[in-house]
Amino acid sequence: MKKKIIISVAFILLMIILIAMLTPLLMPKSAEDRLTGEYYAQAGGNDVIFLGDCEVYETFVPAILWEEYGITSYVRGSPQQLIWQSYYILEETFKYETPKAVVFNVYAMKYGTPQNEKNNRMTLDSMKWSTSKINAIRASMTEDESFVDYLIPFLGHHSRIGDLTENDFKYWFSDPPAASDSGYLMKIDVNPKKDGFAMKPTEFAFSQTAFHYLDKMKALCEENGTELILVKAPTNSWRFYWFDEYETQIEDYASKNGLKYYNLIEHEEEIGLDWNLHTSDEGLHLNVYGAEMTTSYFGRFLAEDCNIPNRKPDADLNKKWTDNLSAYKERKLKLEENQK
Repeated sequence: MKKKIIISVAFILLMIILIAMLTPLLMPKSAEDRLTGEYYAQAGGNDVIFLGDCEVYETFVPAILWEEYGITSYVRGSPQQLIWQSYYILEETFKYETPKAVVFNVYAMKYGTPQNEKNNRMTLDSMKWSTSKINAIRASMTEDESFVDYLIPFLGHHSRIGDLTENDFKYWFSDPPAASDSGYLMKIDVNPKKDGFAMKPTEFAFSQTAFHYLDKMKALCEENGTELILVKAPTNSWRFYWFDEYETQIEDYASKNGLKYYNLIEHEEEIGLDWNLHTSDEGLHLNVYGAEMTTSYFGRFLAEDCNIPNRKPDADLNKKWTDNLSAYKERKLKLEENQK
């Protein structure tokens, strides 16, 4: 009997060790999968935090905000980041730093229910464990998902074992180089916009859930003395169209709650965007050239309207951000050279 117990315990321990060893191998390592986790290495000293989906992490370039305005910032974006995920990421952010402003991209307001496991995992897997992560998982899970699969990532990603790449083995026991520049994911491709017909939704009204979490985000910012700023990133695609009915609801909310709201779609001409040149994917998102122009334009609002200070006189921040800017420019140059 005692021998059987010892064998059983040994088997369980062996399985735990095996799972622990295989988990980092099986974890997805795409740039989008790593965005959330890359924040922790640069947490602290950021006066502006951006929250939202791909419209955020492909639009706002912290290196440009620093270069032109001396503004320190980080983009805590992720694919199809739902508003409750933004809220809990913000809740977690306040444990690391207290920014002067939080910029939330309002496109996520159109979603009032969990969407899909793949995007949930891209946002949540690399979040550090905390009550914020636990609550974000619970709010995000679809009916087919299990909390245990998040608790033990091996269970959620074991199906990747037949699709492993050289990159998975290369970074089995070490972290890949940063995929982003302070949360901004660079795309240098030029793929002009294509015309199409925007399919109108059956329901234009944003859900009570969406407004509930926007209220919570506003209250959390107020508790921490942080200004909440609403923004709509510029897009020019029939696939993710921003309807007037959406715009009216955000304008009303901002007005009633005393929040600044910038719809950058309305400023495309002033920014100088050309949707034949400044999009990487047919008008869905900006490429680096459009993102730099948009960031430069939006930075004026942050500096002048929102009084975000110039931190270049701070020696420590200047050193950090001079390095960040150099890394950003090196990445851009390398991508451009590889494309020739």
